[in-house]
Amino acid sequence: MNKTILAIDIGSINICAIIAEIKDNGRVQIQGHGITRSQGVKKGAITNIELASKSIKKALNDAKRIAGSNISSAIVSISNAYAKSLNSTGVVNIPHKDISIKELERVMKTALYNANIPNEFDIVHVLPYNFKVDDQDFIEDPYGMNASRLEVDVNIIMTQKSNLANLTKAVRSAGVEIEGIVLSGYASAIATMDEDDKELGVAVIDLGGQTSNLVIHTGNSIRYNDFLGVGSNHITNDLSMALHTPLQIAENVKLRHGNLSETSNEIIELPIIGDEESRNGVSLEIVHSVIFARVEETLMLLAKSLDKSALREQIGAGIILTGGMTKLKGIRELAQSIFPTMPVRVGYPNEEKIDGLFDELKSPEFSTAVGLILYSAGGHTEYEINFNQELLHSKTIHKEDLGDIRITQKNEHREERNALHPKPETKRDVNQEENIIFDDLPDISKGNNHPLKKFVNWAKQLF
Repeated sequence: MNKTILAIDIGSINICAIIAEIKDNGRVQIQGHGITRSQGVKKGAITNIELASKSIKKALNDAKRIAGSNISSAIVSISNAYAKSLNSTGVVNIPHKDISIKELERVMKTALYNANIPNEFDIVHVLPYNFKVDDQDFIEDPYGMNASRLEVDVNIIMTQKSNLANLTKAVRSAGVEIEGIVLSGYASAIATMDEDDKELGVAVIDLGGQTSNLVIHTGNSIRYNDFLGVGSNHITNDLSMALHTPLQIAENVKLRHGNLSETSNEIIELPIIGDEESRNGVSLEIVHSVIFARVEETLMLLAKSLDKSALREQIGAGIILTGGMTKLKGIRELAQSIFPTMPVRVGYPNEEKIDGLFDELKSPEFSTAVGLILYSAGGHTEYEINFNQELLHSKTIHKEDLGDIRITQKNEHREERNALHPKPETKRDVNQEENIIFDDLPDISKGNNHPLKKFVNWAKQLF
């Protein structure tokens, strides 16, 4: 049965709402979208619930109008700004020797139980990156394997309760209930990674308006995530101060003349802050220097974070750059010089499983929003405990996965129950009502004149 979903990416610059339909074959059909400028959001966090709610509602109404849908629950992105992660391990014994969904959920929840989660944090994702079956390590998928012991290493991603509460209030004020929450960097990775990236290991850098996120996917899931409070808006601020021009003019200069690989001696005329009737001649070489310095600093800080992860050697597929800042010409070449031993490419939302993707949404700045849709369509990690403490997986549940639950025949069930709870021999109250099941009576075929046999035959004739 087809399912309609709503995804809302709450960014610092734009808020994007997408309504899509997940078909039975797993493909996604985009039905409508809405994009509006963010208000009440700074560096990924809600700073004004009322303004943020108005922006969310405007984007949502635009999406509903295009899609012709009145959906009232959404999956929402949450910024890496206040997210933290820690690793934990869980171990369980397998009583029936076969690993089912029940055992996988049990071992992951054991790892979550063993983790030292601070009181002021809520769980967003529990992502397993290594399964161990008996003494065999690095098992890709333990489902269905025969074993006596199952062990898992997980990466637990959590966020501050206050940040989560403010996000929930803003979304609810827009008339929508939250049915799921996904880390924005995780969603961007889902939208831009392919199967080779997952197999070889990859680092996804999302360069946004006021923030930059780094997530590293190795093995089977996200292993590391980090946040940097710097984005393309800082380039605009730098240009405004260096060129003494209003912010909107500086933004236009960045978009029109932002080039990291080529310089020019051309002079452009710009208005001056406080005296916009006067013009000031500025060389594009200065514009280039200002933009280059900020982008280089941002990428250098992210390179240090990558080194801190101690996972550099496991990143065979290199770096994926996504987000709005990737619109700057020459950013891939600059990143390649900062990460010289790794291949670098600009990542766009994956269109392989999506039908009807609007041209506007194909831009890298909407990777997170598209990733939320793909997450809802099953693009998450193979096994994952989500924000609602539910185990997400793609397996078809069979009867044997129900563990100890077994369907038995009536008589078999009655015999087991009587064996477990034998009734004391007492005289039956003649006034007590009791259901007679004829098949439960003993075989008394010998002696047709037996009074009980006569009663049975008489009763069968009546009924």
